[in-house]
Amino acid sequence: MHKLFFRILSDVSKRTFSTKISVPVAKDVKLPTVLTDLFGRNHTYLRISLTEKCNLRCKYCMPAEGVKLTENSKLLTTDEVLKIAELFVKEGVTKIRLTGGEPTIRRDLVDIIYNLKKIDGLQIVAMTTNGLVLTKQLVSLQKAGLDILNVSLDTLKPERYEVMARRKGWQRVMMGIDLAFQLGYNPVKINCVMMKDFNDDEICDFVELTRDKNFDVRFIEYMPFTGNKWDVKKMVSYKDMVNKIRQKWPDFSPLENNPNDTSKAWKVPGYEGQIGFITSMSDHFCGSCNRLRITADGNLKVCLFGNTEVSLRDAIRNKCSDDDLTALISAAVKRKKKQHADSKINMFLPRNKLSHLFPRVTSYQSKRHCSTKHTDEEELSHVDKRGKIHMVDVAGKNVTQRYATASAVVKVGPRITQLILENSTKKGDVLTLAEIAGITGAKKTSEIIPLCHNIVLSSVKVTAHLNKEKETVEIQAQVHCEGKTGVEMEAMTAVSVAALTVYDMCKAVSKSIVISDIHLLNKKGGKSGDYGAEVFELRDYNRKPTTGVFSPTVGVV
Repeated sequence: MHKLFFRILSDVSKRTFSTKISVPVAKDVKLPTVLTDLFGRNHTYLRISLTEKCNLRCKYCMPAEGVKLTENSKLLTTDEVLKIAELFVKEGVTKIRLTGGEPTIRRDLVDIIYNLKKIDGLQIVAMTTNGLVLTKQLVSLQKAGLDILNVSLDTLKPERYEVMARRKGWQRVMMGIDLAFQLGYNPVKINCVMMKDFNDDEICDFVELTRDKNFDVRFIEYMPFTGNKWDVKKMVSYKDMVNKIRQKWPDFSPLENNPNDTSKAWKVPGYEGQIGFITSMSDHFCGSCNRLRITADGNLKVCLFGNTEVSLRDAIRNKCSDDDLTALISAAVKRKKKQHADSKINMFLPRNKLSHLFPRVTSYQSKRHCSTKHTDEEELSHVDKRGKIHMVDVAGKNVTQRYATASAVVKVGPRITQLILENSTKKGDVLTLAEIAGITGAKKTSEIIPLCHNIVLSSVKVTAHLNKEKETVEIQAQVHCEGKTGVEMEAMTAVSVAALTVYDMCKAVSKSIVISDIHLLNKKGGKSGDYGAEVFELRDYNRKPTTGVFSPTVGVV
């Protein structure tokens, strides 16, 4: 049992946390992976944005003046992109799509694709581009290993393209598409955002493209993005597009789709290519979503419409181990919601038709219960100004002597107290094993708590004392290091693991064991100064139910 306990403890960072834990596990039961969320969706598709920059200003994507860009030093480097890719592929990702901005702006694009293709287990490298420079780059990109190509093209009319994209370049895009066919990309995928009263009169023209060539034209419902002045009146729904196509081709019919396809495939019988509909607005595919996104500045987004992001860049630059990064990724995936929602959409769309876009808000949820900043001087150290979690950078801190003491109390009751006193529990010496487990827990803190730094500890002392009168095991941990960050978490982890070990050793006798009063007693060293908790004692009381019969007294006694 003891060996099993330590093996579990040492492997804790490699395990996937779930809302339920049950043992033993049958051999034929498939355990959830790091990339499986709480709704059973396993994520095998990763989209990596290589840049925020774009050489177009498409109306559905951004304002004419562009958007404020992140400074280059905060964008992912080539090595960071590859490291993140390797981590995700190791956990089961089989397809990576490179996006932007416009990915062809990255000078290291060829190198990135070439090195991605060298990752064992990665099956497909795809790219979405506006196609402006394909005639210059596509040959090199194909040689590097680019498997799939999507080209964004919203109109077949040159003059309309210039209005839509606010730039010239339609002919270059068409030449790039032609080159893709010549190089053997089959099919060539065309992404087309449909907007009412702008290009919806070209729907049938795009369908006609599929007559003699294997185009896969994907009509995308107009979606809201920051700065694109989205208006529901401009949206052309999936149903409306199908109806319009069927007016010309009555036998236009759906094809069978794979479980995780974002595009609903249709085809005109006898035509070489096919049509797809990406229906994020009117008919969501959240239930089968297997996609995750990495932004250009290294944030993990589990949903395109979500505003929750986790900075993998900060974790990597703060020298997090691969196990820490994996735990961080797993925690983010586990928070993925069942369906997406967006507040801007909520202002305009009819709820009865598009209920999947609206979160169920209770009066409790509508209140803000926490803030990243409490006063002008206090703030959460692991939350940046944008509300995103990040690892604290300790590079500029001074090396000082750091001390911390924490304690915990385990209420075991009279029977277990006597067994511990006699050292006669079935599993052996409870107090000694709890002390050893607490020391191990302190040393493993950075593997259990994702944003804790992995620091070298000078000393860990854990004591587990049996208080016969109170029928409790009182645990205290003292941790010391010489470093740039404190050891409070190590002390707290030590007493927590020691307390859990007491429970594990004694649970066969009683399940009513209570772990309580885990807290920091004091800490010394560091910029924030020394800390000492106010000392107070909780009076115990009899928790047993009252069984006596009481008779009320009436009148004078």
